[in-house]
Amino acid sequence: MPELERTILDALHRDLGARMVPFAGYEMPVQYAAGVMKEHLHTRARAGLFDVSHMGQVILRGDDAAKALETLVPADICGLKPGRQRYGVFTNAEGGIVDDLMIAHRGDHLFVVVNAACKAGDIAHMRAHLDCSVEPVEDRALLALQGPDAEAVLGALVPEAATMRFMDVRTADSDFGALWISRSGYTGEDGYEISVQNGRAIAFAQALLADGRVAPIGLGARDSLRLEAGLCLYGNDIDAETTPVEAALEFSIGKARRTGGARAGGFPGAERILREMETGAPRRRVGLLPEGRAPMRAGTCLYETETAETPVGTVTSGAYGPSVERPISMGYVPTTMAAPGTALFGEVRGRRLPVTVAELPFRPSTYKR
Repeated sequence: MPELERTILDALHRDLGARMVPFAGYEMPVQYAAGVMKEHLHTRARAGLFDVSHMGQVILRGDDAAKALETLVPADICGLKPGRQRYGVFTNAEGGIVDDLMIAHRGDHLFVVVNAACKAGDIAHMRAHLDCSVEPVEDRALLALQGPDAEAVLGALVPEAATMRFMDVRTADSDFGALWISRSGYTGEDGYEISVQNGRAIAFAQALLADGRVAPIGLGARDSLRLEAGLCLYGNDIDAETTPVEAALEFSIGKARRTGGARAGGFPGAERILREMETGAPRRRVGLLPEGRAPMRAGTCLYETETAETPVGTVTSGAYGPSVERPISMGYVPTTMAAPGTALFGEVRGRRLPVTVAELPFRPSTYKR
């Protein structure tokens, strides 16, 4: 087994009492002394600080970087204004999702953030297919500050951060060097993701944690937070076999890239994806509400009836939702069974238990528009 990598904040995690686990080739904190439940609820009530430095940060430079990137993603990148960010997906020739990513227009270049487990492949993919400079960022950590107090906490250190709106990006001078800030995150809460120089990262994290409203949060709570928000985890809820339409990610396909748009198609798998945009996909990602207190976790087979022999779908993510105080799941079912309120059964330890299709997200987002 290859040796696990560590982020620049590794020593801080251990000083804070984190329980470390392997994740995407790194040793990462899954929880701290408070535990997953309390970390989750603290993020919803105050502010949580997450180390997401394992993710890939990449700069794309060139006069036609936006046009070039549109050959790999269905998003409208040419229409992305400076100082703004957009969610996108890399697609393959079959219309499947190779990875999901955030794309920011930072004036003279694009800044993209990709998933940790996919970053080596994503960088190779971009270098092989983009006619522009692809520059991995190796000297910066990435932190996420999430929750209703995030604005006040970061604003005390960087006042201009308080004026930003959801999906704004900017560079701000600070006592910790130039910070690359986006008002975004992956919890359903208002908050920020902040790229900071490696040499300043621990001091910056400590300054945030010195505020009594902030607690360190591990991967366990990050997962339950994003599940309540109805957000996909790559490798679980989306993968190379899943199209954006099946995944209910049509918003990631820009209007200019759709049939009849100014720059329709031109991305891998466009024929299938645009056809599904018009006629629908055979299956659909949905929310699921199991009865009782036991979660239906990833891999649980879904059946149309209690006695049916053949499964009709599968759970891709499942956990107890601390904020909604019940078990919640996401998964795929035939589109004909995707309407909220549809009754199904999930097989848990040999027993068929009732589960109902539900709207996503399970908890409304609180982004600052």
